Amino acid sequence: MATSSSFVPTALLGLFLAALGVIVPRSEARPRAFFVFGDSLVDNGNNNYLQTVARANAPPYGIDYPTHTATGRFSNGFNIPDFISQELGAESTMPYLSPDLTRENLLVGANFASAGVGILNDTGDQFMNIIKMHKQLEHFKEYQQRMSALIGVSRTKRLVNQALILITVGGNDFVNNYFLLDSTARSRQYPLPDYVNFLISRYRKHLQKLYDLGARRVIVTGTGPLGCAPAELARRGKNGECSPELQRAAALYNPKLEQMILELNNKIGTDIFIAANTAQMHDDFISNPKAYGFNTSKVACCGQGPYNGMGLCLPLSNLCPNRELHAFWDPFHPTEKANKLVVQQIMSGSTKYMKPMNLSTVLAIDARSHS
Repeated sequence: MATSSSFVPTALLGLFLAALGVIVPRSEARPRAFFVFGDSLVDNGNNNYLQTVARANAPPYGIDYPTHTATGRFSNGFNIPDFISQELGAESTMPYLSPDLTRENLLVGANFASAGVGILNDTGDQFMNIIKMHKQLEHFKEYQQRMSALIGVSRTKRLVNQALILITVGGNDFVNNYFLLDSTARSRQYPLPDYVNFLISRYRKHLQKLYDLGARRVIVTGTGPLGCAPAELARRGKNGECSPELQRAAALYNPKLEQMILELNNKIGTDIFIAANTAQMHDDFISNPKAYGFNTSKVACCGQGPYNGMGLCLPLSNLCPNRELHAFWDPFHPTEKANKLVVQQIMSGSTKYMKPMNLSTVLAIDARSHS
């Protein structure tokens, strides 16, 4: 707390600079809080604290991260939430399970994501001990209770209402559930279009629960082009072509997701949920890698077998010398550079990519309404 003697010169200095046209940020203004839910595309280390095989806690993961160490991010460096945090002018959120998540870090937000999860409760069962979506939402509620004890209920409510939220989930419901084997319980239970409808109805419940827990700005990403990941090229693709059945799944799922988001916003009466067409974003550099400075969008940087698409990225895997030239880091996950390109479209993409508006527009609108 400033004393009166130190406050006056600071205030005068502010007025003086303002008169000169210099914009002075309010010292007490913090970047808005940021919360992350979902799977390995956005997990930044929660699974490190769990007994699970779905972990990215060994090299060469993190080879290009500032510390050059594996952090639990399924990337050679930063992932999508990291780049969004940078756009918010904030430090990266910490994994919710981290023992270092204390008062100051809690004010930044938290990352609840867990590699391997899906929309459905049975997705990712083979990984054991992952944080299913319903549990991630319980952790969000628990987070609010922790914050309320620290800063009070009304300030916590305001922090959550004014926060930005990212949720990335759905891909595993196809690759690690419906299409995991040639015949799965879910594929015997549902034809693909019915399964997609089932996923969308379940996802709608998760999003409604997020809203009920206070979320007021939520970016919802679709799946990428599922059949074009190096893992699927190696396993199902013919002659380097994307897997047609997984591409069909993504083509059915993503428009239905956008439609559901629109309906949910209409029901609530305002644009709470923002649809990010990540399939299109990835498709751009899969169909024309050279235009984005990539040499290949088929071969993973780290892996083994055809397209480096078999198994996991491990210390003994093949490792490309230049990650900037690859769209895929490992058999399933984009490189840091690809993640950065995706966030550029989230920030400033047209309605082809972001509906009803991009994140820059959201931030500008919210800055006016919160000031």
